[in-house]
Amino acid sequence: MQFHQLKRIHENKKRMTVARGGKRGKTSGRGGKGQSARAGNKRRPEWRDIIKRLPKLRGRGVNQHKPVSDTFKVINVSLIETIFKAGDMVTPATLAEKGAVVTFSGNIPSVKILGDGEITKAVKVSGCAFSGSAKEKIEKAGGTVTLITPKVTVKNTGSAGIVGTPKVVAEPKKVVKKEKKVVKEKKVKAK
Repeated sequence: MQFHQLKRIHENKKRMTVARGGKRGKTSGRGGKGQSARAGNKRRPEWRDIIKRLPKLRGRGVNQHKPVSDTFKVINVSLIETIFKAGDMVTPATLAEKGAVVTFSGNIPSVKILGDGEITKAVKVSGCAFSGSAKEKIEKAGGTVTLITPKVTVKNTGSAGIVGTPKVVAEPKKVVKKEKKVVKEKKVKAK
């Protein structure tokens, strides 16, 4: 093969010839004069302006129908009776181990125990929420119930205390403002 025998894979791209030199003649399919006939014509779509005029919907977006509070996985007393032995500890972790509660990507969900069914075994329940009837039935069977402890937040004190030491705050305290009594002074005119 010689140099003059080489053939191109792609042919030359010919630009669209406008006006009388082109195949389509005069305006070359671009209509009349004006913005639409010029090169680089790209107008902003009208529907975009309509969208921009609409008010923004504030809120939680995709999650607007999901509750903000923790949702509990419900476990009945009758299920605890079948799964656990007398003297066992019932926690969300042990319920997940036994397969009574499904974990979501390794996270153990909050559990609420309801009083449907009967229980005869004395079990120790902690870390769960429960109904009044469930509490009565567990305690009647000789078991113990431990309430869920409130969430404790840890804050760094900064300039108020020693820097870097954590400060444990259980619940924010209510601040009661005292009203100040305003005493008006009488002005005495100088004679």
